[in-house]
Amino acid sequence: MKQFTTILWDVDQTLLDFNKSQSHALHESFRGFGREITEDIVQLYAAINDSFWKRHELGEISKEKLLPGRFEALFAELSITDIPVKEFADTYQRLLGSVFFFRDNSYELCSRLKGRVRQYVITNGVSATQRNKLRLSGLDKIMDDIFISEEMGYPKPHPLYFEQCFQKIPGFQKEKTIVVGDSLSSDIRGANNAGISCCWYNPEGKENTDGLKIDYEIRNLWEIEEIL
Repeated sequence: MKQFTTILWDVDQTLLDFNKSQSHALHESFRGFGREITEDIVQLYAAINDSFWKRHELGEISKEKLLPGRFEALFAELSITDIPVKEFADTYQRLLGSVFFFRDNSYELCSRLKGRVRQYVITNGVSATQRNKLRLSGLDKIMDDIFISEEMGYPKPHPLYFEQCFQKIPGFQKEKTIVVGDSLSSDIRGANNAGISCCWYNPEGKENTDGLKIDYEIRNLWEIEEIL
């Protein structure tokens, strides 16, 4: 008998390389406003963006404030006053959803698993961006459903986000379900909050500094086959 019959996949920096998409979208957005940026600026933005999303996970800031707020913070750091924040944020978000980069040949892995286990997407990303990216990548045709926090009313790791996911999965069995994701703060904490198994995708060998319960840890996505 299979140990797990249902996988809840994170998208960004798990199935798809968010860092590459983020860098592309940021460079192209600034070019659209007549500027070139350095890798240092990309890293500065990445840190600001990460801090804003963590605040969102904790319920400290809404997504409506997050989306322009991270660029307001970036422009303040760079003393940029001649680029309209909302227009820049909209441009960036559109570009972010226009490209995708698979991690560990994730498309082939998910295709191989289709029919063997049920696969669902769990993501905190912006709905239009995520759906376009998943459509372009073809992952939307493989997944049994896509659960985006913006459409569910709660972000990962909120227990009510996962409860709503569970209600949408036919014949859901908690003991047969596993979350696979790279984020300790949203994926692993979310699984802990929801009382389901988790697999930390940790290709860089980071330390579990949050003291969370981790059932499995993998360096390559294909290792999930051994766990299943």
